Amino acid sequence: MGLGRSYAGQDCSLARALEVVGERWTLLVLRDCFYGVRRFADFRAHLEIPRAVLADRLKALTALGVLERRPHATGVEVDYVLTARGLDLWPTVFTLAQWGERWLAPQGARRYFTHAPCDTQVTATGWCPACETLPPPADLLIHQGPGADPELRTDRVSAALRKAPHRLLTELFPSPSAPPPSAPSAPADAPASAPTVPAATP
Repeated sequence: MGLGRSYAGQDCSLARALEVVGERWTLLVLRDCFYGVRRFADFRAHLEIPRAVLADRLKALTALGVLERRPHATGVEVDYVLTARGLDLWPTVFTLAQWGERWLAPQGARRYFTHAPCDTQVTATGWCPACETLPPPADLLIHQGPGADPELRTDRVSAALRKAPHRLLTELFPSPSAPPPSAPSAPADAPASAPTVPAATP
């Protein structure tokens, strides 16, 4: 019997969030979305995930307003794109990855990120020391780090990410006729304005 997805007995927002992103593969699907992966075949090749499991995760994330389906420029395939709700998960994805780099990467960081406008590597908290700001994911470039194993993965997503720094949220394999990206849609229940957040410090 499966464990299920619900933490109905927990009066906790972390429990509610885990109902959305806590299943196996879900955070890796979201990671790939930030990297610019958009199509089913590329998710599957990069993650080596069973087709039925991937379909379930994409369906659930779409139903929960984390991803949205958009017709691909070719008119044949479908793109999965992060919504405003999905974009808000970047600090979670980034922080978990940095925890892994610190404690589970004995050969050094597998990936690191730079702030595109100033070409400065951000810290483990995502802070740009040159600009003294927390850049949004769209302003970050992903690089292969010294601890990466270039022989481990041969799929085209891994190969593309190894070739050159890639800007997050930029489509990894754009169609020549692809239209310019549009702003992500906000969920229907999103607040009219975001609450004031104190300025971050490094």
